[in-house]
Amino acid sequence: MGAGDWVSSSIPYLTPTAKGEPDAWGAEAAARGRRGTQRIVHAREAAAPPDIAELLGVAEGEDVVVRRRVMFLDDMPCELTDTYYPARIARGTRLAGTAKIPGGAVSLLASLGHIGARVQEDVIARLPSAEECAALRTSTDEPVLQLTRVTLDGSERPIQVDRMAMPGHLQRLRYEIRIG
Repeated sequence: MGAGDWVSSSIPYLTPTAKGEPDAWGAEAAARGRRGTQRIVHAREAAAPPDIAELLGVAEGEDVVVRRRVMFLDDMPCELTDTYYPARIARGTRLAGTAKIPGGAVSLLASLGHIGARVQEDVIARLPSAEECAALRTSTDEPVLQLTRVTLDGSERPIQVDRMAMPGHLQRLRYEIRIG
């Protein structure tokens, strides 16, 4: 895959799917004649890092549920995603386990009564860590795009934070904004 071959929009990843529909990543890749899969590396409760605690509106060091996934496009790693949830939402649910969630986490959250109403995304370019280089099969001098997405419910409470790292040369992010 060359630069500019993959353009991604966030909207499908924020919308719950109907029962039996595939997750957004698999559906997006299939629509382009590709195969999108993922491997869940771990899911567990852990102390919230300071920046994640602030984004989730919890105390620094408070337990949160974190799921780490490696996303693959045609069997090549293309993204690392850490997703954080307040423990009050995720503890004891499939979000805290390593099994794939039918329809994706957004659909599970909706079924639990946690529906995203607003999203904030920040994107920066940076050099990858050694761990990211190994997982993404890149070199230390290839920048990654880091996308941090905060999903808030209708009461402006954060329900999910995603932190993604993607090789910069493989991605172009598209944002469409309607005014009025």
